[in-house]
Amino acid sequence: MGKKIQQLKPDYKRIYHDILSDEYPERIDEFKNILEKPILSFLDMLQLNQKIFGKVDKSIETFNQRHRSYSANDIFEILDYQKNNNLNNVQLANHFKLSRNTITKWKKMFRS
Repeated sequence: MGKKIQQLKPDYKRIYHDILSDEYPERIDEFKNILEKPILSFLDMLQLNQKIFGKVDKSIETFNQRHRSYSANDIFEILDYQKNNNLNNVQLANHFKLSRNTITKWKKMFRS
């Protein structure tokens, strides 16, 4: 019972590389600079996803949004994005397709 459960994270770098090599081999050079980073950040993954797949159907986007999870690093990156781009909570929420309440909650939790 005292065993620690190892929390595994998906290897997004490998996933995106496989998608590109299988579906869009001619576009691999376009994404080389992002895929060569040692660790992909949340913003890198959003950028890759948008550039590879473009606009997604609204119902699919809504479904995907419900199943996102954010690490503390992701949250800090989003809040730093807000600070660097002088966005208010509504603008940030619209940009990342989040709830205004989520942004407010994160700010209270992490920026006390």
